[in-house]
Amino acid sequence: MSGPIGFVGLGIMGKGMVRNLLTKLPGDYVVWNRSAAASAELAAAFPGKVTIAATAAEVVTKCKLTYSMLSTMEASEAVFDGDNGLIQSVTAGKTVVDCATLSPERMQKISDGIRARGGCFLEAPVSGSKAPAEAGTLIFLCGGDENVFNNSDVKAGLDAMGKTSFFLGPVGAGSRMKLVVNGLMGTMLNAFTESLVLCKAAELPQSTLLQVLDLGAMANPMFKGKGANIINDKYDANFPLKHAAKDVRLALALADQVGISMPVMEASHQQYGSVLDAHGDEDFSAIMKADLKKK
Repeated sequence: MSGPIGFVGLGIMGKGMVRNLLTKLPGDYVVWNRSAAASAELAAAFPGKVTIAATAAEVVTKCKLTYSMLSTMEASEAVFDGDNGLIQSVTAGKTVVDCATLSPERMQKISDGIRARGGCFLEAPVSGSKAPAEAGTLIFLCGGDENVFNNSDVKAGLDAMGKTSFFLGPVGAGSRMKLVVNGLMGTMLNAFTESLVLCKAAELPQSTLLQVLDLGAMANPMFKGKGANIINDKYDANFPLKHAAKDVRLALALADQVGISMPVMEASHQQYGSVLDAHGDEDFSAIMKADLKKK
């Protein structure tokens, strides 16, 4: 496309995503991150291709198309809102693609603000964590204007960062699907770690349990990858527990809105809450550390 591409947010997910853009879509990029070190590291890795903006608003000012990947609702509000926020820098012809996991209501507010200033918006939360972000195999769950989703420049970026993209309808639909997916993922992992605890307590080899699961109908990449790390007491954050807890909470809020009871997910949410203060910055597989002893 003509002109540079923008990227806001170079955290656990964002830095892998933007590296795929730089590798697969050669051109100039303008980036911003709350921690300047991440921006400097990226610029050093791609000399002459990356300009570091002073603010997120400057990224949008300099770029026709900007992707954003911020980790929390609070980060989104701090970066997008206010007189000096990203939204205020939008003018006619600018497009913002937000890949964060936020509430549908938050995505709608962002969309309204950007469209009111003549810009275009697409919500595109992702299914996938650090490794898929680095490998360029994310799954984008999109909502908004279908013309923006089908725009060749937007599509090229999504294709560079992911293996497939789904268009689900108006703004909010992509976020609702993401919450369904992550609510299930968090609950599944909670049940999996409980079974690992039970296996050990019953004096059975956890490694054999992993083999049995991997050979049967319950085989899946999450159990296979997380299981080996859990057994080896490794909890480096690919998807922080604090973010998993947030997503389960938002999924339960969605269930309340549509009048659905989710007793299993609610129990899982309580478990995440019990370890959040001590292990929130570790991988969400640290739910393994929840106290399961009978009181």
